[in-house]
Amino acid sequence: MTSPALRQVDHLQPSQPSQDGDGVKIRRIHDFGGGLDPFLMLDELGSDRPDDYIGGFPPHPHRGIQTLTYVIHGGLTHEDHLGHASTINAGDAQWMHTGRGIIHSEMPLTDHRGLHAFQLWLNLPAKEKLSPARYRDVHASEMPRLSGGGAELIALGGHWSRDDGESVEGPLDALAGESGVAHVRLEAGGALRLRADAPTLLVYVVEGEFSVGDAAVPAGHLARLGSGDHLALASTAGGQALLLTGTPHREPVAHYGPFVMNTHAELEQALRDYRDGTLTGA
Repeated sequence: MTSPALRQVDHLQPSQPSQDGDGVKIRRIHDFGGGLDPFLMLDELGSDRPDDYIGGFPPHPHRGIQTLTYVIHGGLTHEDHLGHASTINAGDAQWMHTGRGIIHSEMPLTDHRGLHAFQLWLNLPAKEKLSPARYRDVHASEMPRLSGGGAELIALGGHWSRDDGESVEGPLDALAGESGVAHVRLEAGGALRLRADAPTLLVYVVEGEFSVGDAAVPAGHLARLGSGDHLALASTAGGQALLLTGTPHREPVAHYGPFVMNTHAELEQALRDYRDGTLTGA
């Protein structure tokens, strides 16, 4: 039997302070850089100062992507042109397949610790860029968990399997690029070994410091993993991280603001459609 090939960090990048929406302070973890296909952007929203985020994200359009918003604490209220209106709180997620076009807003809610959330943009393949828009929210109680060894994995989407064979399937089953998203918490001295052979594998350390393979990854850093079929995580003092897996589309990316297409001409068409009021096809 072939021994498991442990995946090692081949690129490490720190998050950077930025802002989006109506002056919302964020840390931009990834922004359309190369090598992370099918993931386009990952933002961390986190502050105990309401002025840093209370303006939220007023109504705005999207085309050509999926978004996934996951709340650690606080909450967000979503409304869109399709008539969806819902609120997510700590541990919940919202998923949006923008396809041809959607116009939506996300407004923050606070708890005693303020707001801490993540938003991920996933690229849609060319054949789905103009597909019908869809929306779904998932509550914490719907997300299965893997626990043991001082570790807990919360599966938002995708298939996750420990070395011992125990596995779970996240409820978000239509993520672009056959993607998986999970939230991992490690106690002090905790460790987790996963089967992980997806071409793209990313670990963002939210809190504490993680050993990812043989590398130390501090909080606020995104690690891209090289080839292999297993992932080993550990933390001396404990912490938490987001795991992302996916299959690259290997297609050209043309990006302007909230629109992500394959060519500049398609971007110009999206802008015309938005100006003409036909972006959503309604």
